[in-house]
Amino acid sequence: MSLLVLMVIHHNTFSAGLYSDLITFTKTCKYSNLKGGQMNIYVGNISSQLTEEELKEAFSSYGEVSSAKLIKDRYTGELRGFGFVEMSEKSEAEAAIAGLNGKELKGKTLNVNEARPRTEGFSGGSRGRNGGSSYGRPRWSN
Repeated sequence: MSLLVLMVIHHNTFSAGLYSDLITFTKTCKYSNLKGGQMNIYVGNISSQLTEEELKEAFSSYGEVSSAKLIKDRYTGELRGFGFVEMSEKSEAEAAIAGLNGKELKGKTLNVNEARPRTEGFSGGSRGRNGGSSYGRPRWSN
């Protein structure tokens, strides 16, 4: 990606469209399999009592977990009920998805599948064109 940025600056052709493409590319790379077999996994319907360490522990029985992140509401700090786990090997991640999807953890049945890249134009819900009071930004933070 740094090569692309250098090319844009060198040719002095920086435009809004190219900038938008670069941002889309960056967001897509964040959630795609960049390093060989690495996979990012979406975990939904998470109990508010679950910790990141417990989430990581649940997935680590299937293989090496690179990271585990629970998503919190940016205003209240409360858990949003979902998170992401990144595993270093795709085969191990697929085994974790098969093994944990539909399983109960801390009283909630997990919804586990491969994470998809965030789509452009996310409005934070169905509260109008700009996502209500969040002005087109999602309400959760990392």
